[in-house]
Amino acid sequence: TNLITNKRQPRRMWSASWMNHLETELKTLVIESLGLEDIAPDDIDREANLFGDGLGLDSVDALELGLALQKRYGITIDPETRNMREHFASIASLAEFVAAQRRS
Repeated sequence: TNLITNKRQPRRMWSASWMNHLETELKTLVIESLGLEDIAPDDIDREANLFGDGLGLDSVDALELGLALQKRYGITIDPETRNMREHFASIASLAEFVAAQRRS
């Protein structure tokens, strides 16, 4: 609540440090849930493609990652959701998606 106007403030976006922490958690989740033994969280660029040319994940990996996200963060992932492929494109976009799901 704003003390001057006594109006409720809009809900703030997640802080940059919280988003950095979430991205690190997501990198670890990708590695652990998909058994990527030769990769460390720091090896994954936040903007790099997770599929195809980037990390090289495939559709089976996407399903496993989706299940891990649901279990870890208690979010619902509907495969019919528009832009789902874009949400899973990189660690950065995945963090934005998880944060948005947790806000709602």
